[in-house]
Amino acid sequence: MNLPLDISEFESRIGYTFRDKSLIETALTHSSYSNELKVRRIECECNERLEFLGDSVLSIIVSEYLFAHYADRHAEGDLTRMRADVVCERALAGYAAEVGLGQFLKLGRGEDKNNGRERKSILADAFEATLAAMYLDAGENGKAVVSKYLMPFVLRELDAFVGKSGEEVAQDYKTHLQQFIQQSDNEQPEYVTVGESGPDHMKIFEVEVRLNSNVIGKGSGHSKREAEQSAAKQALELFGEI
Repeated sequence: MNLPLDISEFESRIGYTFRDKSLIETALTHSSYSNELKVRRIECECNERLEFLGDSVLSIIVSEYLFAHYADRHAEGDLTRMRADVVCERALAGYAAEVGLGQFLKLGRGEDKNNGRERKSILADAFEATLAAMYLDAGENGKAVVSKYLMPFVLRELDAFVGKSGEEVAQDYKTHLQQFIQQSDNEQPEYVTVGESGPDHMKIFEVEVRLNSNVIGKGSGHSKREAEQSAAKQALELFGEI
């Protein structure tokens, strides 16, 4: 397969056809590609400016939804936690992977060879840039167009975050672990799926949580989220936090 794939295929996957193709071309252009061209004195804008706008568009759409649909959550912290979960790098990279966004990225040769098409940070940034491209291209209908594309991803993520009773998971070990680490370090814990077993309807996921490439916890569960929570709990036990 020759990569990147044609933009028309990407439009088909996301269900939106751009009037200004340059917007989506830019949204899918990583700085490594842009920098390589600049060395050859060829101007090429990367997606960083669109990413900046897309982050704000993403935040306002999700915030408005949570404000309207979770009127019982009066504490700002509750809504903030919910929003953080569905717009974090892990979640955005997952949304991007669902449409195979990595197959359409323009990457520098070095980044491409180093599996840049699967790198979470690159996918998350390009997903935000794509939202901005849609928002600008659709003009006065920008927010509605982005919402139509974005919210199915967000709602599935919220379903995983909120229990059947409508209450959040009683103990959010992942948030606890992140807050603990950030007290003394700017690093982020990384959750890596290291194994899957069992039939599709009863899969067991094995996850490791890592800090600076060191495994600090392991967990398993019937969903990746459950396994991640289990791994975070083990890490907190290791640090003596619980």
